[in-house]
Amino acid sequence: MDDWLDSLGRTASGLLSAHGPATPATAQSYAPGDFSVHFFLQLAVILIACRVVGWLGKKLLAQPQVVGEMIAGVVLGPSLLGLFSPDLQAAIFPKETKNVLYAGAQLGVGLYMFLVGTTLRLDHFKSKARSASFVSLAGIVAPFGIAVLITPMLLGVPDLFTPGISQSNATLFLGACIALTAFPMLARIINERGLADSALGTLSLTAGAFDDAVSWCVLAIVLATFGGGAGVAILAIGGGLAWALFVLLAGPRLLAPLARMVERDGELRTPVFALVMIAFCVSAFLMDVVGIHAIFGGFILGAVMPRGLLTEEIRRKLEPLTVVLLLPMFFTYSGLNTRMDMVNSPGLLLIAFGILVASILAKGGACYLAARLSGEDNRTALGIGALMNSRGLMELIIINIGLQKGIIGPTLFSMLVLMAIVTTMMASPLFELFYGRKGRESGELAALPQTS
Repeated sequence: MDDWLDSLGRTASGLLSAHGPATPATAQSYAPGDFSVHFFLQLAVILIACRVVGWLGKKLLAQPQVVGEMIAGVVLGPSLLGLFSPDLQAAIFPKETKNVLYAGAQLGVGLYMFLVGTTLRLDHFKSKARSASFVSLAGIVAPFGIAVLITPMLLGVPDLFTPGISQSNATLFLGACIALTAFPMLARIINERGLADSALGTLSLTAGAFDDAVSWCVLAIVLATFGGGAGVAILAIGGGLAWALFVLLAGPRLLAPLARMVERDGELRTPVFALVMIAFCVSAFLMDVVGIHAIFGGFILGAVMPRGLLTEEIRRKLEPLTVVLLLPMFFTYSGLNTRMDMVNSPGLLLIAFGILVASILAKGGACYLAARLSGEDNRTALGIGALMNSRGLMELIIINIGLQKGIIGPTLFSMLVLMAIVTTMMASPLFELFYGRKGRESGELAALPQTS
């Protein structure tokens, strides 16, 4: 009996080890079945962590589910689980399986940005373009100005940026990170609070969309010019621009028959859905292969999708799977790259705190001042500043690209993850403090449910 139990124990403990080829003389490596075993275990652990941490964040801190999922990614990484139980963390997320998780994460974030593209309201740009331009400009100029000031100091600290990176590229990348606004989360907060048709909601959405567009364009330039020579830069900028122009100019006309078929049938049938997914994959592939990033391909395709039943059906079919199953892989992949233990000295802690404060002042503070100068009352301007300071998922996307492409090191990556989480967690409570609570008291936001 004891021998049987010992054998069973050895077998169970070896379930997550590499089985490798059948020949015993060959060094062990991960076989295809090993990747499958780990992948499904990782998915289960990721979903449990995201649901639990997301629920706790919502109940205890009144934070959206996505904020809890951001934190859950860090919890599963070396910063927490790996710190207290490194063997367990290494058994669940061995480094050999990281590329599989990365591919799933890119699919999830690519589809999510495709869905974000289908929700863009072009009328926001038209109705508030003039009044939002001042806030948008402040939300771009101030962050890049701060980046110009602090980047030379950061370049003098080892391992923050990749050795050999130019000061201009480092400045542009850091400026894009600070200037970014979590447009999808911004839209969610505004819709949840019934502000979609208000001056504050429209102005914030318009300014946030413009700032994000500028940040992504700057990132595309940095990616195109970083470390690859003139040929890589020409391919990235020329290829990316050519595809973007093709999608913007020809996409609506080419996709219109799909919309008509959906309207005729009253639903999105499988053949049409397959064509949409083929278009998504091609667009993501082309943007990836020229050296930009797959998410640009997904987002731009979603932006030109004909509005109406087609986009409604796409979101109905894709959103639950993307948000619940695929996107959490991206948060966890980010968390696996986050090493808070690398911010392990008073000097590095001071730098991390300085980046956080500078980011808040440069984005939230500048947008508040710009709103006041453009004629908004103090309460509305404070609400705009609070919303515009949120960075969320968009920040994680941009810094993951920076880490993947070798622009920043793991230490600066961890600092920017911390900045993304803190500024995102600040948004809802500050908005409620400055605008939401008084709005409900005055009856302006009568339909807004109480935050639990």
